[in-house]
Amino acid sequence: MSPDNSAVPGADGGVPAWEQVMRAMLGDSADEAIRELQERGFDPAAMAAASGLPDDPAALQQVFAQVQALLAASGDDPVNWQMAHDLARQQAAAGGDPSLTVAQTRQVHDALGVAELWLDAATDLPPSAGTPKAWSRAEWVEATLPTWRTLTEPVASSLSVALVGALGGALPEGSADLGLPGGLEPGQLLRQLGSAVFGMQVGQAAGTLAHEVFGTTDIGLPLLDRPAPALVAANVDAFAEGLDAPVEEVRLFLALREAAATRLFTHVPWLRAHLLATVETYARGITIDADQLEDAVRSIDITDTAALQQALSGGVFAPHSTPAQVAALERLETALALVEGWVDEVATTAALPHLPHTMALREMIRRRRAAGGPAEQTFANLVGLELRPRRLRDAAALWAQIGRDNGAAARDAVWDHPDLLPGTEDLDDPSGYAARRATAVDDAAEVDRALAEILGEDPDTDPDA
Repeated sequence: MSPDNSAVPGADGGVPAWEQVMRAMLGDSADEAIRELQERGFDPAAMAAASGLPDDPAALQQVFAQVQALLAASGDDPVNWQMAHDLARQQAAAGGDPSLTVAQTRQVHDALGVAELWLDAATDLPPSAGTPKAWSRAEWVEATLPTWRTLTEPVASSLSVALVGALGGALPEGSADLGLPGGLEPGQLLRQLGSAVFGMQVGQAAGTLAHEVFGTTDIGLPLLDRPAPALVAANVDAFAEGLDAPVEEVRLFLALREAAATRLFTHVPWLRAHLLATVETYARGITIDADQLEDAVRSIDITDTAALQQALSGGVFAPHSTPAQVAALERLETALALVEGWVDEVATTAALPHLPHTMALREMIRRRRAAGGPAEQTFANLVGLELRPRRLRDAAALWAQIGRDNGAAARDAVWDHPDLLPGTEDLDDPSGYAARRATAVDDAAEVDRALAEILGEDPDTDPDA
């Protein structure tokens, strides 16, 4: 949309700020819209003051530009990804995010290289073929935002439909003839507003998370299409500040975790798709309590910004999970715990002969993952689940038990097929895993023999022969 220059905020200092914005947005329809608002008992000047609309021409120009950018968003995406990208980059740069120096890049590459050598003694899974990366926070945002799109769009789409249904029904009669900019229908405008809200939430969370993560696998899900070990140098250094362990030791320990997770996602090809598909299935099944949403909309006074903020933060728009989704969530949390537990066990085994502070660093990472952070909570609200394992310690104990019973090769072979993965019962009782697994194998053999007899085959014949 290209507004008339005469309506640009600041072009006429005698026109109130709110009127300048309305005239720039609605053009010739502004007089009618203002008159209708006044006839309905609304004072545009009071509404503008309640919303915090500035009177300063420069500040007003910025607000106007933001409104124009919002309404100019094209496409039907449930999340405004341009807004998410821009806000994530801004948030990542908060407090400074300089490009890495040659020395910082070399330190990260050296740590990842040493980590791969140490891991060779702890697991049979070979190194990833991906090129090791040393990143700034902005580079982390650029590399991982596509996966956040996969994670958040399904639930954003469901919420968008519900919001348009509830808010659209609350619009006054004749609202389709308000002359919205660009010929937008009210429903389309609401979708764009919802898309912008989600874009801001995702961008804010991704940018905040960029200050907290160490690499690409901190949340248990692989954030790259093609796994490659990477460390965010500034975050590694910030984490090491104030610790008793030298920064070089901390960097090596975090490099071991990143490289171990990358090996797992590289050489267990079904794992990434399995985890992301489970998240998507869970999110697409989310249902919205439309009655609760509509009641909340009716109760909101649009001139009372405090009431509006309270309603939005009070959970009235929160998705409601079905029993089937609760079961899916439990499966996902178990899978995330198994991934984190394997990484924890393998990285610790590789670090112990070399790093004096291994056990202390292990405990710090465990507590950090269990506590989460504000950005992770934001994604929990967006996606409807928390992307952190609740049973990391149990999973690590299970992998350690399997390794003691049968060796590292047998431990890693559990990842050969999703049907072989341990379940919640195994997390509850790691010492009994071997007996349960043997029983399951015997039961499967019994079924195979019964089928062979029914089909007239020799039950003792090797089916792979």
